Amino acid sequence: MTKVAVALRALTDRLQSAGVPQSRLDARLLLAETLGVDASWLFNHPDAPLDARSTTALDQLAARRCRREPMSLILGRREFWSMEFQVTANTLAPRPDSETLVEAVLAAQPERQTPMALLDLGTGSGCLLLALLQELPHAQGVGVDCDAATLSVAAANARSLGLLGRCRFVQSDWCDRVVGSFDVIIANPPYIASDEIDRLEPEVALYEPRRALDGGADGLCAFRQLAGQVGRHLRADGLLALEIGAGQAGAVCDLVRAEGLTIRAVKRDLAGIERCIVAGF
Repeated sequence: MTKVAVALRALTDRLQSAGVPQSRLDARLLLAETLGVDASWLFNHPDAPLDARSTTALDQLAARRCRREPMSLILGRREFWSMEFQVTANTLAPRPDSETLVEAVLAAQPERQTPMALLDLGTGSGCLLLALLQELPHAQGVGVDCDAATLSVAAANARSLGLLGRCRFVQSDWCDRVVGSFDVIIANPPYIASDEIDRLEPEVALYEPRRALDGGADGLCAFRQLAGQVGRHLRADGLLALEIGAGQAGAVCDLVRAEGLTIRAVKRDLAGIERCIVAGF
């Protein structure tokens, strides 16, 4: 039987040969998933054997990663805001950059015990809405997405995190079927220019849902739609927070201002890229 340490070295080499970034980290995660253990267990049990069944299962997972399938899809989950989210082919994998939006909203809401209504447009896995509900214990939320399968994933995440009683999910093309007004409206819309998608890393270009990536010819199509719709659902003292792509801050701010909103802040992510705009009336 192959030992853990030997299997880990061989798997790392295999992933590196396939051009997989962070090959050693991914190898540890795949091996831990196969054995049903925490990744730290591998360091303490280098001589533990892999039986034939585990070896076959590991080979199947490795083949998927060598085809550049994202780890989030292989494992079926992704961490965001220290919470675990189910991920499927219908959803974007939650990204650390998107935590910038959560931080921006919380910074604008210093009193976290206040009841408030949240609206998440294009909710996907629900990560943004559910992270905010976790931090704002008296808030209620509505998550909107145009895809029924995606909404099922968001609802499942809300249920597993114990937040389903404080939110509901609506199938809608942006605000078309949204009713009411909200204290906070958030969105992480598709913002990649159509002709740039196929040049992204394979994990994104080949596996993530294109409708969640494709922002039209200039990447701003969804922002134009949102800017024209959110005003009628945002309360007078409410907050709008939009995730944006690199280099889009000026154009998106102009779209928002044209609808009568005032830009309150532009927030940068950990890489220093302008990643979120915050606005209100």
